Order: sequence, then C-alpha cells, then structure tokens
Amino acid sequence: MHNNIQNQVHGTTTVGLVCTDGIVLTTDTRASMGYYVASRTVNKIAVIDEHVAVTIAGGVADAQYVVDQLKYNSSIYKIEKSRPLPISSIARLTSNLFFSALHQLAPYYADILVGGIDEDGAQLYNVDLFGTLTKESYYSTGSGSPVAYGIIESEFKESLTIEKALPIAVKAVHAAILRNSGTGDGLNIVTIKKDSLKEYTFEEKQKILADITGRK
Repeated sequence: MHNNIQNQVHGTTTVGLVCTDGIVLTTDTRASMGYYVASRTVNKIAVIDEHVAVTIAGGVADAQYVVDQLKYNSSIYKIEKSRPLPISSIARLTSNLFFSALHQLAPYYADILVGGIDEDGAQLYNVDLFGTLTKESYYSTGSGSPVAYGIIESEFKESLTIEKALPIAVKAVHAAILRNSGTGDGLNIVTIKKDSLKEYTFEEKQKILADITGRK
C-alpha cells in the first residue's frame, strides 16, 4: 500500500489519479484542529498553472507558502521560456522547498500531491513533510486515506479515462467523509487534460455525488 504514517496525521482526505487522458484531483473541504472543526469550506486544491494543480493536507499556512513559490516560479519560467514549467520540475521544486525547511529546523507540516499534464503525459507526484518525492499512478493523503485506498485499490485501473475515474475518486473521498472524523463536509474536484483545466461547480459535484450514492 502507498500510505504511510505521515499521511494519517493530517486531518483531511485527498486523492489523485492518473488517467489515460489526464489527471483527477479530489479532496474534502474540512479544516480541523484536533477534534475542533475550524472550517467547513476550505479549498484544498490550488491551481498552479493551466496544466497543473496541487492538493494540500496538513498546515494551511505552510502549504500556502509552498503554493505561492510554485506559482511564482511557474510564472517566471513561462515568461522566460515561452512554455509551461514541466510537471516533474514543479514536483522537484516542491520537494526542495520541503527539504530545505526541514534542514532549517522549521519543517512544513504538510503533504502535497502535484498533478498535471505536459509533453511527457499525465503525471502525479507525492511530496511528504520530509521532502520525499515519489511518482505515483494513484495516491491518497490525510487521515482518511486508509478508507479512500479501500475504494481506489478495488476499483481504479490505470487504463481508465477521466470520465470513468472521476466517480471512483469522488466515491473514495465521500467514503472517507462518512467514516473519518478528520474528513468532512464538501468536495473539491479538479480535472486536468492536455488543453484544459476544469474546477467543478457545486452543482456539478452534487450531480456526481447523486450518481454514485443513488440519491437524487
């Protein structure tokens, strides 16, 4: 199993899936501090550029600094090179930021999934609080990840399109919402294809949920 103990200490659930035509990223929207629910409407998916986004589990302030650095470097690279920063470079930059903070004795208490598509195809990377970087076909972070993996590992196949994989990602996060106290409330969904990045509206998310739960 891909999961590790660092994933489970963050009160949230995020899921990333690599598909034949792109990437699916899904998270819950609850921000918790121990047993206290700090917010029910946090967006845990940050769009870095039109070809890449990241999911956030853990400390929001720490993750926001990393997100800001990724956006800045992606923008500068595009201006200088007239093309988007490769997904692998964004993942490596994320890893370097975490690793540098660790050695400054001020580690970022967060876990990041980097998902996107470029000329090398759809790619998903996980970066933990130690700066460890791994390339994955699917991954889940946060305290609800054991529940999410139960769904993903039984239903997901690497040959699926975004259309077929999206309900699996939503089902995995929804299951974690039902069973994990650190996960809750709503869903955030982003899909990334070669020429488009889509952030799903409340109505679109409700329709997907209705389809997978059978509740209209």
